[in-house]
Formats: sequence, C-alpha cells, structure tokens
Amino acid sequence: MNPIRVAILGQGRSGRDIHGYSLSKMPDQYKIVAVVDELEERRKRAEQEYKCQTYADYHQLMDRDDVDLVINALPSFQHVPVSLEFLERGFHVLSEKPLARKVTDVDLIIDAAKKSGKVMAVYQQSRFSPAFIKLREIIASGVLGRIVQVSIFYSGFARRWDWQTLKSMNGGNLLNTGPHPVDQALQLFGTDLMPEVICKMDRANSYGDAEDYVKIMLMGNNRPVIDVEISSCSAYPQFTYQVQATQGGLTGNLTHLDWKYFVPEDSADHQVISAPLQKEDGTPAYCSEKLIWHEASWDLQPDFKQDLFHTMALSYYDMLHKTITLGEPLKVKLEEVRQQIAVIETCFQQNPQFAI
Repeated sequence: MNPIRVAILGQGRSGRDIHGYSLSKMPDQYKIVAVVDELEERRKRAEQEYKCQTYADYHQLMDRDDVDLVINALPSFQHVPVSLEFLERGFHVLSEKPLARKVTDVDLIIDAAKKSGKVMAVYQQSRFSPAFIKLREIIASGVLGRIVQVSIFYSGFARRWDWQTLKSMNGGNLLNTGPHPVDQALQLFGTDLMPEVICKMDRANSYGDAEDYVKIMLMGNNRPVIDVEISSCSAYPQFTYQVQATQGGLTGNLTHLDWKYFVPEDSADHQVISAPLQKEDGTPAYCSEKLIWHEASWDLQPDFKQDLFHTMALSYYDMLHKTITLGEPLKVKLEEVRQQIAVIETCFQQNPQFAI
C-alpha cells in the first residue's frame, strides 16, 4: 500500500516539531510531498528536511492531485476557514487544536466533511497519552470504587509574549492548552451528557490580553466532579492527575502514577450510632479505623520518556492512517470535539472580558 501523501500548512512549533518530525519517522504510512509557510527560511529548511515542494500561499496547493491529506498547523484563528476550503476542494484534513472557538463553526466543519465525504480529524493526541490510558484502565477496573472527583492539572509557571497571548489570534491558555485536559475531562465525565460548567479565568503573567489562568468545574447528576486547571502562575505543580473515590484514590503525572484502595469485603462493616464514642478507659475517642490498603504504581516505559510527545503522535497517526486507508472510525470523533468546544464557549461566556 502506498503511503498517504501529506501537505503541511505551517512550519512553526506544531507544523515542524510535531507533525513534520513525527511523519518523517513513518515512511511506510506517510510521505510529506508539500509544505506551506509564508517565511522563506522555513520553506528552504523544509525542502532540505523533507525533500518536498514548498509554497508561500496555501491556495497554490488547491490544484494538486497528488495530495491526500492536508495538515492545518496554521495559527489557531485560521483553523476553521482554511480547513473548510480544503474540505470543499476534496482533501482529507487534519486540523491542529483548537478546532474552533464556537460550536457554530464546528457545525460548519461537520457539515462540510459530510458533504465532501472526506475525513476531517482534529489533532487531540493527548487522548493517546500512556498515563491517561492507564488512568482510565484503573478507573474501569472498579478497584477505586465510585469516582467522586477527578482533578486534571496542566499548570506551571510561565510568562509569555508571543501570539498565543492574543485574543484576536485565538490565543490564551484555554484554547492553546485547554483542548487537551478538557478532552480528557469529558472522556472521564461521559460524552453522552453535556455537563454543567463553572469557569473562572484570569490574566496573571501574560503580556497579551488573553487569559493564562483557567479553572473549570464540570458537574452532572450521578457523574464525578471534574476539576480542570490550566495555570501559568503555579510555581509548585505537584501532579497532573488526582482521583478521589469511595475505596481509594490515585495521584501522578504523565510518567508515573500511584494508587491505593481497600477491599470492602476485608474491612469492618459499621453502623451509624448517635452515642458518643469512647475508648476502653472511658475517655472520648475519635471515629477512626485501620484499613488494609493495597498499593500499586505505574511508570512510563523508559524509551517513551525520551520523547513522550512523539509516542502520542505515532499512536494518533497510526489511528488516522487506518481511518483513511481502511475506513476505521476515528477514535477522536468530531461530535466529541464539538462538545469540547461547547464547554470552551461556555467558559468564555462566563468570562466575557476574555471573549471576542
């Protein structure tokens, strides 16, 4: 089977360092045949690195019949209009995140993809994070009991002054980093129900006008509370994930997880009493017990630690190759991305100072 022929729009940090780098490692599945970038030095570098043709204007690609997949790694505000153009011209399209700022734009994308009959995918590679996959496996096993709350922290301390700090270019932490933890949060909450959303934003360290602190709470009947934090003013980030549950809990980051739980059958069964608790000598006692804890841990494989982003990229692109060549369903569905954008849009509605 011939490799999928790819054109990459943009040779910035995503277009080159993620997509270009990853696809060049998958020659049996993908071949980069064209690159678009308005900067001449980036075009020259792409010609040397990929041995491909380059263009300053993406419209120059439209009439080529040897391009199967267009990767839209242009700045965020160009994801919707440019992806629509290529769908309408009959190309498969992979858009970088965020796909859009508003649900109405996602609906335009979904409609265009249906009309064209082409694959429209969104690069949400964090769904393939080994730590997140393991976390879901542990939750699904039931050993932690009923999940009460999951906290997801994509935080650190940073001062930025690039285009990602500008509202006019769809910058800010919610649209730049947010699609990853929000996508994971909705997978844990359940995509069959739109959650109640509470969000607070702030601008702490950014030199632009977009937000760099975001706190989101997702809630619903008979669902765990999902707490998402995306902060650029967290000087002591301690973990990425923390799970609170009725029989134990979990904590950890992208390379290491710890969890512990007790087995109800091995523990005492208590009855509620209203009388004061006391020790054997008659002095007051605190309500406490010694549970038998079972503890376990998980570590990312050493080879993966060296290039975690590449590991997730290979998994995503392997999935996309099967979708385009074999017709297998996308694992990150457009309808799921639509729900993600619905949450993001609600967040901006609750914080109008950061809306546009």
